[in-house]
Amino acid sequence: MGKASPASDSSSLFEFLDHTHREIQQQLQGLRELMDTMDDQGLTPATRALATQALDYFNGAARQHHLDEEKHVFPALLGSQNPQVIQVTEQLVQDHGWLEENWLEIEPSISAVASGNLWFEPAALRQALTVFEALYLDHMQLEESVAYPEAQRRLLPSDAAGAGREMAKRRSQATKHP
Repeated sequence: MGKASPASDSSSLFEFLDHTHREIQQQLQGLRELMDTMDDQGLTPATRALATQALDYFNGAARQHHLDEEKHVFPALLGSQNPQVIQVTEQLVQDHGWLEENWLEIEPSISAVASGNLWFEPAALRQALTVFEALYLDHMQLEESVAYPEAQRRLLPSDAAGAGREMAKRRSQATKHP
């Protein structure tokens, strides 16, 4: 997975956010593969690697992505005079909370897989991952179809440039201090 960098103009800022959505979809696919492989073969080096990759991603880049949206995309939408736009944005903020809560429920089991342990109930993890994936996919679809186009119309080029710089700086600091 190539690392895209936060952008300095509105269109490339949203290309970066869209790129992150594609990465999230790849990670969700990896979690499905992890469960399928565990069902067929138990714990393997491949399942442990998929689990480690998912932990790194959802504990890092996915959280950074939500922060990016909450700092740089959602404020422009919450300032809208359109009640539907405000309602969608409030739902997206709430989704971030639900996604975080779901991840906090799932993370210990994924961490166990990465460590080579099976102390959890695989069927319960599979069900939790199904809910997590469905929420993420619905959330991303709403962002891409409503929030991003609306925010792209509202953000000034200088705001997008500032957002790109702030996002790049935060990511740079996160990689220096994991």
